[in-house]
Amino acid sequence: MPATVLLLAAAPLGKGRLVDAAGVLPVLAAVAPAVLSGADTANVVELADPLEPQAVLTRLRAAAAAPAPLSVYIAGQLQLDRRQRLPHLALARTTPATVRYTALPWHWIREELRLRSAADTALVLDLHADDETWRYVAERGLDCGPHTAVYGRVAGSSGRRGPAEPAYMKAVATLLRSGYRPPLPALHEQAWARIAESRAGRDLVLAFPGGSTPAHPVDQGTRARALVARAVEPAPRVVEPDPHAAISAAVQGGRHGDAEVLAARYERLAVAACGPGSPEALHWAEVRADLAMFAGDAARSCRAWLAVAGARLAAGQSADSPAVETAVDRAHHQWGRITEAAPARELGPVLAQLRLRVPGRRQGALENVQQHLRELQTAP
Repeated sequence: MPATVLLLAAAPLGKGRLVDAAGVLPVLAAVAPAVLSGADTANVVELADPLEPQAVLTRLRAAAAAPAPLSVYIAGQLQLDRRQRLPHLALARTTPATVRYTALPWHWIREELRLRSAADTALVLDLHADDETWRYVAERGLDCGPHTAVYGRVAGSSGRRGPAEPAYMKAVATLLRSGYRPPLPALHEQAWARIAESRAGRDLVLAFPGGSTPAHPVDQGTRARALVARAVEPAPRVVEPDPHAAISAAVQGGRHGDAEVLAARYERLAVAACGPGSPEALHWAEVRADLAMFAGDAARSCRAWLAVAGARLAAGQSADSPAVETAVDRAHHQWGRITEAAPARELGPVLAQLRLRVPGRRQGALENVQQHLRELQTAP
C-alpha cells in the first residue's frame, strides 16, 4: 500500500495572521511524493487554509487509519482557547474569541496518531505562536502522542510587522527538492542550520524520534538538540517490549482478533494493577474502542466509547474536558456508521443522554442524534 503524505498549511485570515503558512505549499508540492514520504510510492493530500476543523479531522483520521507510513507536514499558527487554555491549530476563520469552535484542537492530532508507530509516523512542524501560547508550549510542551516522530519548531513573535515566513518548513522543502530524503534527524539538523542565522524571534525546538514532546526555548544561534519525552497518559509497563507496536502490526496485517486479544489482556492487567477508572485502564479501553473501528465493528466501537465517556465522567472529569469530548464525539461518529437498526436503536438513547451533558464543539450534535433516532423508529 502506498504511503500517505498530508500537507497542511493553516492560519487565520486578516490581521490575526502571524505566519504566511500557505506560502510554503508550492515548494512542498514540488517535491516528489516518494521523497516527501521516504517510501517507494505515496499519495499526497494537500490542505491549504482550510475552514472547518471537522474537515481537517476527517482527512487526518483517514490518513492515520491507513496501514502504511504516514508523514504529516504542518505549517501554521498555534492559539489557546479562552475557556480551557489548550493549544489549537488556528484555521482560516479563527479569531481569538472563536478558537474553541473554529480551530483544530491539538489533542485531536495526538488522538488520531496514538495507535501508530514512530517507525512509520512522522510530524514535521513549523508553528508560530503569540507570546501567551509560546509560553504555554515552553512550560508544558507540545504533546504529539506516544508513538510519533516529531521534528520542527514553535516560533515566537519576531516583533516584525506582517506575517512571518515558515522558514524552517521552506528549508525542509528546499532540501527535499534535491530528490533525496535523509533520515529525519539529519534533515532537521540541516534545515535548522539553514535558518539559524536568519531567525529573528525565539524558537522552541522540536526534535524527538518518538514520544510526547516538550519543547525547550533556544536562544538566537543555539543549535537544536533532542528533547526529553513526557507522556500525558502512559500505558502500563507490565510487559516489554511495548505492546502498542505488536497491536499496530496485527492491525496492519489484518489480524484484528489478535490485536483485540492483546489489548484486552493489557486492559485486564491495568484494571487489576491500577483500578477500573485509572488512566492506564481507560487508555486500554480506548485502544479497544479504536480496534473495533479498525475491524469495521461500528456498534462495538460505539459501545466502547460510550463506556469510556461514562467512566471518565464518573471519575470526576468535566463534561468539556478534551478526553470526555473526544470519547463522546467518537461514540457519535461510530453510531452514525452502524448499518443495522437494532443496535443503533439500542445505543442511540444512551448517546442522546450523554449529548445532553457533553454537547461538544459541533453545533446541533444533540439534534442530530434525536433526528436519527426518529428515523430509526420507522426503519424495519
